[in-house]
Amino acid sequence: MKILFFILSIFIVLPSAVSQYHGVDDNGKPYIVKSIFFRGGSYYIDEEQKIEVLKFLDEQILENYEIHIHSHTDPIGGKEYNEWLSKMRSLSAYRMLEIEGFMMDHIYIKDHDFENPEFDNNTWQGRLKNRRVDIVLWPLPA
Repeated sequence: MKILFFILSIFIVLPSAVSQYHGVDDNGKPYIVKSIFFRGGSYYIDEEQKIEVLKFLDEQILENYEIHIHSHTDPIGGKEYNEWLSKMRSLSAYRMLEIEGFMMDHIYIKDHDFENPEFDNNTWQGRLKNRRVDIVLWPLPA
């Protein structure tokens, strides 16, 4: 039964999903986040998600921002596997932006794997939400 749950947890079908929100860091600095969600074990960004991310970026004045790519995973598969998966997710997002002609000198990558979860990894809903890449726009100093 545990093996079946493990397999289902890895490959549970998650519809293509992209979300966006605004925030303010501890120093009062505003930022914008666009999240790309993945199926378990996947680092593939489908066409629908790509279109959503590019539309989001097209709506911004990117000369005013640094782009940070923060990748996350759930804990299924162990540390070494999730470090690799986190890197592959951020690399997929980076390559997508590179192919689309974005200025790569303002893009920074941070791989979190499963050690910095925003959502509870003890629930399947939390694990679904932690399988993501956040594209964070940080304003450049004025």
